[in-house]
Formats: sequence, C-alpha cells, structure tokens
Amino acid sequence: MLKSHSCGVLRVSDEGETVSLAGWVHRRRDHGGLIFIDLRDSTGLVQVVFSPQEAGGSFSEAEKLRGEYVLQVEGAVTKRKEGTENPNLTTGEIEVHAKKLQILNASRTPPFYISEEQDVEELLRLKYRYLDLRRDGMHSNIVMRHRVVQFIRNYLSERDFVEIETPIITAPTPEGSRDYVVPSRVQPGKFYALPQSPQLFKQLLMVAGFERYFQIAHCLRDEDLRADRQPEHTQLDLEMSFVSDEEDILGLMEALYIALTEEMTPDFRILQKPFPRITYAESMARFGSDKPDMRYGLELVTFNEALADSEFKVFRSVIDGGGVVRGLNVPGGAEMSRKKVDSLTTFVQQYGAKGLVSMQLLGEGDLDSLTADDIKSPVAKFFTVGQVSSLARLAGAKRGDMLLMVADKEPAANKALDPLRRELASRLELADPDVLSFVFITDYPLLDWSETEERWVSAHHPFTSPNLEDLPLMESDPGAVRSHAYDCVCNGWELFSGSIRIHQREVQEAVFQRLGIAPEEAERRFGHILEAFEFGAPPHAGIGAGIDRLLAVLLRESDIREVIAFPKTKSASDPMTGAPAPITQEQLDELHIAVTAIDEDATEDNA
Repeated sequence: MLKSHSCGVLRVSDEGETVSLAGWVHRRRDHGGLIFIDLRDSTGLVQVVFSPQEAGGSFSEAEKLRGEYVLQVEGAVTKRKEGTENPNLTTGEIEVHAKKLQILNASRTPPFYISEEQDVEELLRLKYRYLDLRRDGMHSNIVMRHRVVQFIRNYLSERDFVEIETPIITAPTPEGSRDYVVPSRVQPGKFYALPQSPQLFKQLLMVAGFERYFQIAHCLRDEDLRADRQPEHTQLDLEMSFVSDEEDILGLMEALYIALTEEMTPDFRILQKPFPRITYAESMARFGSDKPDMRYGLELVTFNEALADSEFKVFRSVIDGGGVVRGLNVPGGAEMSRKKVDSLTTFVQQYGAKGLVSMQLLGEGDLDSLTADDIKSPVAKFFTVGQVSSLARLAGAKRGDMLLMVADKEPAANKALDPLRRELASRLELADPDVLSFVFITDYPLLDWSETEERWVSAHHPFTSPNLEDLPLMESDPGAVRSHAYDCVCNGWELFSGSIRIHQREVQEAVFQRLGIAPEEAERRFGHILEAFEFGAPPHAGIGAGIDRLLAVLLRESDIREVIAFPKTKSASDPMTGAPAPITQEQLDELHIAVTAIDEDATEDNA
C-alpha cells in the first residue's frame, strides 16, 4: 500500500510516529518559508507542513502543488502548537511534518470547487459526477447509503430472512409503468423487459418454500421523472409466507425503521411510536393525499354542509353538479398581504384549480363577535356573517386566521389542495426538520377507473389480494372493493408500498377478468404463476421499500439524486457518459431492429 495510515484517523496518540499518507490536495496555503497542505482521503483531512529544513528537496516539489493533485507524503506526526489547533477537524490537534513527497498525478483545474460546499449548476455536477462525489456532502451521503443498506441486511439476516437475487432480464409484467425493453439477438423479434420490481419472482420464491426473502433490488421504470423518481432505483424487496394479516409486515417494518433511525440518525425525533395506522379514505379526507406530511396540521375540510343556502354561484353550481367545496384554515393568515394571497391562487392554478377563494377573519375575540367589517374576502358580499362563522367553525378557524377554498370535483380539489397544504407549511415553516412522522396507510381501493383506457385498472398491481368481504362487489361496484394494500409514508414521502398477495388461482383469475385480461392472455402472460398457485402456494405478503427515498428523508435532501452515486437528469439522460446514445447500424441489423426517423428537437435534454 502507498499509505500506512488514512488521513482522517490520526490523533495526538500518534505523535512522533512516522507515517506514509496518500490522497488529494484539498487546500494549499503558501506562507513564504512554509507550505501547508490539507491532504484529503476518504476518511477526512489532515494538515501537512512542508519546510525547507525538514522536507529537503521535496520542498521545491511542494511549490508545484495545486488543488486535487494526488500525492504520497511521508512525515512525522507532530502535535500542533498551542493556539493553532483546528477544532473543525477531527485531526485538528496534530499535523504531519513532511520529509518526502511524490506527486502521483497532477490535476487540471476542476470546473467547480471541491473544497467548498457551494451551489453548482446540476448539469455541470452530473457531467463531472466523479468530481462532485469528492465533495464532502456527496461523499458523506454515499457512505451513509452504504451504512443504511448494511444495517438493513444485518437486521433482516438476524431474523432468518434469506437474500436471494432475481433476474434482471425477464418477461414484461404490469407494474403500472412502462417497461424498459431489451431485444434478444438469439431470438429475433422477441424482447426481454428490465424488472420494474421482482414481484412475480418473489411470489414464486414463497411457493418454493423460502418463507422469508429479501433483496436489495435494482428496479427500472420508464416513467416521467421528478424529485422522488429515477429511471433506475433501489428498493428493499421483501416477502414473507404464512402471514395472518398486514400487521405481520407493518410490525416488522416499523421495528426496522425505528431501530435504523435511532442507530443512524439519532438527532431525529420520531413523532409517534407505534406509527399511526389510517385508512386510505381517511387520509384523502384529512389531507387530500395518500402521502400526507403529518408533522403539521392544515387538515382539509369539506364545506358543502355550511353552503346549503349559499348565494355564491361558483360554489352553488359546483355543489349542484356533484362537486365539493374543500379547503383549509391557515392559522394567523388574516395578516397575509393581498399579494401573498394572490400568489397562492397562482400556485394552485398550476395544479388544475380554477381559482382559490380566501376569507380572512380580522380582529380578536370569538366568532360570535364577528361582524361584516371583520371579513376580508373578494367574495364577502355573497356571504352572511352567519355563513362565514359556520365555515370557520367547520375548519376550526378563529379570528386572525384565513380560510382557503377550492370548488371542483373531489379528486380535482384534492389534487390542488395537497400541494397547497405543503406550500403553506413551507412558507410558514410549520414542519419541524428534526422530526420524522411515519404513518401507515391501509385499505386502498383494489381498482381505479382509467378515463383514458375506459376500463378498470389495478390501483396497486394485479397480484394484490382483494378484501374477501368485498368480493361480491367485484361486478356490481368495482370501485368499492378494498384491497389488502398498504403504504408507509414519512414526512410526505412514500417509503414503501406493499400488499397481501393473491395465492389462489381462482381469485387471481377473477381479478384478471375484472381487469379485462382474457383467459387466453392471462395464460400467455402469467401462466407460470397461475400454475404455481396450484402446487400448494402459501399465504404471503410483502413490500418494496425505496432505499433512495429513505436516504433522502434521513439526510434531509429534497431530491433522491443527492443520494445516488450516478443518477440521471429529469429527461433520463446522463451528461457524463452521453447515455442514452445511438448504436451502430451493424448492431441494429444484428438485432433485426429498424429505427424510424427521429425528431431531434424532441430529444433535447431539458434537465
């Protein structure tokens, strides 16, 4: 090895020892007769001092050094003089007095500072990701990722789970997103798919008798990207046989997340233990979302009851058309300026809302003392004081607060109010950054109606077990059929999704039929799993838990790209390698693939 010690491990106890170090020049300071180098490796920094007396001929070499040069240094560990210690470094009580220096490699001037944490344009960071990963913040994130995955592996292994790898090229399966497909050279005209998850394989492992399986699985989905999505992501994939109900899974994951958080990030406080369990219906009613951030209130309310006699035509027409007037109370919102209120209207409009009605309740005292002069609203003239008081009581508002309301069909209203709730929490700084608020969401619908496809589709995936009590509704009222699906949400991020699986052929075929999958097609696409269910398949359940999202939450990052070594841009491209890239005509011919004309303007990177 070129080094006897790592830079970040040296301490006062090593004083007097001659060490060999290797790493990068983090900073260089020339003080005339002395040259100071902060030498960096993966463990941290140490100060190296070059003087003509001790370094001899190496001093002239040290004069050539610049940032990110790669060095090997030999020298003596020396305690720093009193008053020159650096409390910001773990090695700040010592320094290494260099005797020998070898420049292992020079470096061009980097396109951004490695030694400073500063904002850098993201495309530049991704183009030079290998340099970005040298920076302390990104380096720490990737090391933390390793530690978290290692913790999960150890935790599950100690509980008799077996880690098993599943195929990366397989047959297409319906997981809710587009597949990445891989052409087969040896079977022209046929294609593999990259796995959106190991769903069918882990169920087959349950049939195979591996009662407790897990895998740190790579999953690939060709979907539109955002802060919590990448074309390829990593998840903890887990399955258990002989579960009695979802609590078997939820209890295991609750204990895992608590243990992991307390070990890895003890500065966080978990808001509630055990984690709350709420139904999908309750989550949508209270928060307008199945991914609620429960660190703050701002819960949603339906105002239809208090608007029965309203003369406001906008509200009246929506209610008469089967819609809702939903909204929330903003504590202290009466002091918000007109400009800020208008900015909230603009904000919700980008989520499809036609408008946002505000009512600011001015003054002090109780609602019984409210007068018309105390109601500040663009639509105040359409409401009596009594009607406004009723609205306020429904929302739990008091004088000094503000009501915000959206009128639309309920799904559309929720689609606008959920981001509004998050935006208000951000502006008002309501979410404690040191708190983790976990919640389990249960009783999801089994099916959703697709307006574009004009048919029922799986809300989770086709292998999710319906609530057997609701099976009689499968034909008469499919939307009312509940499933045994569940999610875990933390601070507004979905950490995992899972379900009790179907393990009986007749139930699986009934679900396929409701989804419009003909028996012949079901046999062609899923015959292997249907046949497996006939060979003593045990009851089983599992989850897919996002490693990237979990890391983003624990590291207080707003985008999962900050916890992935080599992520893609928002247009699924890689500025560093140039992927995706064209292939040669020879490769295309070998694969029996013809490429049609491409609109180059449509493929521009819009990251």
